[in-house]
Amino acid sequence: MDQPVTDLSNVRRPIAEANGLPNAHYTDPAVFEEETHALLYDGWSGLAVAADVPEIGDAVPLTFLGMPLLLIRDHQDTVRVFQNICRHRGMILVAEPRKIEGAIRCPYHSWCYATDGRLVSTPHVGGPGQNQHDGIDRSLLGLVEVPSHLWMGVVWINVSGTAPDFEDANAQLLARWSEFDQPLWHGGADSTFTLDVNCNWKLAVENYCESYHLPWVHPGLNSYSRLEDHYHIEEKGLFSGQGTLVYRQITGPGGEVFPDFVGLSDKWDTAAEYITAFPNVLLGVHRDHTFAIILEPRGPEKTTEHVHLFYPTDRTNDALRRRNAEQWKEVFVEDIFVVEGMQRGRHAVSFDGGRFSPAMDGPTHLFHDWVAGRVAARRAAAQAAE
Repeated sequence: MDQPVTDLSNVRRPIAEANGLPNAHYTDPAVFEEETHALLYDGWSGLAVAADVPEIGDAVPLTFLGMPLLLIRDHQDTVRVFQNICRHRGMILVAEPRKIEGAIRCPYHSWCYATDGRLVSTPHVGGPGQNQHDGIDRSLLGLVEVPSHLWMGVVWINVSGTAPDFEDANAQLLARWSEFDQPLWHGGADSTFTLDVNCNWKLAVENYCESYHLPWVHPGLNSYSRLEDHYHIEEKGLFSGQGTLVYRQITGPGGEVFPDFVGLSDKWDTAAEYITAFPNVLLGVHRDHTFAIILEPRGPEKTTEHVHLFYPTDRTNDALRRRNAEQWKEVFVEDIFVVEGMQRGRHAVSFDGGRFSPAMDGPTHLFHDWVAGRVAARRAAAQAAE
């Protein structure tokens, strides 16, 4: 595949002068591949939630940008991510979600791995009845582990292994939301849903970052959390989003509400914040629940949004919890025609990437600048290595 070439110079200008990313960054398979490495593999990307493997031994095969991965809660109760392949001949180890009672056994030649990744058995590797061989050092042939970290209920991974530690890479966001550094309980089957969207994953980020569209796209939400009640959140090179000074708790017919997180400051009595942790995780925090949307890129023009809601306790009102998920789904569905419309617009050959409102589009421009900066840095490194 030819090396992609797009002009990113206008993207990195001050917001009043900048253009958005060129069309190829939303439609071209070669640019999608380039961004896969520069943005998604080299950073801390969202893969899944820890609630996908709630019990010891639970194992779920996943695919991340074509790469077969295995999410597992090992026998020491640690959530891990491995490449889902045997070190012998590359066979897929786990094809369907299941419980690992003993070892992970390859269905091809029965090499076996402990749930912490160690290679523990190599039957007949030295010939019939000979389960060892001097040329096969089991200590060097454990499963390939992908660096991972749990935060806000999300399993984050760094495929390249080159990113700083998660706590260092995301120190400012962790500090901003330090009050929510406490146990989270996934709401269960009625608190998760997926949306398949015909757009590049970056358009979902761009739309989530800003409140400018609220009066027209979310009239119900805007009826009480108005455009003028919102503020921008911008941390160059790290994250961006929006906050609101008006958050209205969902209430049941008898006035029941979800319990609050413990020890929150007064700010959160009426406020909520919605931030994209670059590259692909959309997060929302409120006094009584949080959510995470993990964007799964499935090609230049296909994205699956995995939505999960969390609460301060595992004892929440079932009907209220279902209603909360339904309300959020309604909001997120309202955005689909927008991101799909922008995707179709990216096939207009004369479109120059668009312009930004200096007053309203700061968080979105910041994301474009981050994308352009990461891609440009990768290109420069590749050129220097030639």
